Amino acid sequence: MNLTDVIQADIKEAMKSGDKLRLETLRSIRAGILEFEKSGLDRPMTDEDAISILTKAAKKRKDAIEQYLAAGRPDAAATEEAELAIIQGYLPAQMSRDEVAAVLADVIAAIGATGPSDVGKVMGAAMKQLKGKADGTLIQAVAKELLGAA
Repeated sequence: MNLTDVIQADIKEAMKSGDKLRLETLRSIRAGILEFEKSGLDRPMTDEDAISILTKAAKKRKDAIEQYLAAGRPDAAATEEAELAIIQGYLPAQMSRDEVAAVLADVIAAIGATGPSDVGKVMGAAMKQLKGKADGTLIQAVAKELLGAA
């Protein structure tokens, strides 16, 4: 069962149960899926595409949470946090900081990175390996820490 089918089934379930927040969140995910399908790529959606759509939706929620908290609107931030939790239920489990550090140590060794000027090279290679498995902000923070750029 692909992501589109799962989301559609969960939308029906949310409608039956009357869970408005879940329904709205799932509809926003479905909108991202429909946008991809109508993008003209002429290929079926892969799991990587689905993870990308979900990751973008999660990032939007995280950014909104930060902005609402900075503006002193904890009520709106709480709503965004609830939506983020729903979205994360469809994403693969995220790697811990230690797991990210282990992968980055391997990437740094493979590339031969030695200092802060190599953060960009490490990030490029690391994002290919860790896409959808860890947050980009965390990856960047750990890379800078390991390369002494922090």
